[in-house]
Amino acid sequence: MTLHGEYVPSPAQWVREQVAAYERTGGEEANTLRDTGLPVIIVTMRGNKSGKVRKVALMRVAHDGEYALVASKGGAPTHPVWYYNLRANADEVTIQDGPEPFEAEVREVTGPERAAWWERAVGAYPPYAEYQTKTDREIPVLVASRKG
Repeated sequence: MTLHGEYVPSPAQWVREQVAAYERTGGEEANTLRDTGLPVIIVTMRGNKSGKVRKVALMRVAHDGEYALVASKGGAPTHPVWYYNLRANADEVTIQDGPEPFEAEVREVTGPERAAWWERAVGAYPPYAEYQTKTDREIPVLVASRKG
């Protein structure tokens, strides 16, 4: 399953290249964050303003068939654009973790559920803890669940 509509690749060349290589090879290539060796997933969503299809590689934080999508932006003072896309179009999302993408719906988690997912996220990608110290905002955590 893929989202229909015009695809607009990321303005960042390395993101465009990673998404293209991951999709072309069914996750056999470009499946880690640069040279870290840490796995990523591809998240496809609809732009909240343009309505166009957008794709981004995010750290793979999986638990019981669900995925955390951590809007860290490296600890920047603002949320990443993809966060707003997912909030606006939470039911128009696909996740690709390996060869086949699947339809997902996304929700933002808070309280104890966020704390549990945050701990998993930091376990999968320790720099998230440092990113949180760099910003006054609480870094949002969204959870993607497979549809039906």
